Amino acid sequence: MKKEFIARVTTRINAPIAVVWNALIDPEMIRKYMFGTEVVSEWKEGASISWKGEWNGKSYRDEGVIFRMKPETLLQYSHFSPLSLPSRNLRRSEAGGANIPENYHTITYFLSPEENGTSVVLTQDNNTDQKAMEHSRMMWEKVLAELKKLLEK
Repeated sequence: MKKEFIARVTTRINAPIAVVWNALIDPEMIRKYMFGTEVVSEWKEGASISWKGEWNGKSYRDEGVIFRMKPETLLQYSHFSPLSLPSRNLRRSEAGGANIPENYHTITYFLSPEENGTSVVLTQDNNTDQKAMEHSRMMWEKVLAELKKLLEK
């Protein structure tokens, strides 16, 4: 894992921590702030998680596993996206497939209460280089901005 290239995004949302937490695990809410993606999971530690939709005219199906869930505090999961392979120049297994542990990110949301709102810190590890890290950071900034806009209506 590339620990030196960790994308990090922070935002403050003017909504109670319970509302923010619910938005992180409610598929209908996720669809509204995460580019229309359809997410499926049992939302418990060890459960699979998958995302599907269309991005830049291409269908995708991403996958991962939920590592940690502490309601209203922490959500952490792995994430693999075949669409990112050409641009990320990732390793391929000997069988030719690219769905190998070295090609997964770990996404972590940290929530903490603040006066009249919630602080959200998101990190994504295993970016291949500075350019990939900046791309991830910009994408997550957009996601969190949409989440903030949705919850502050």
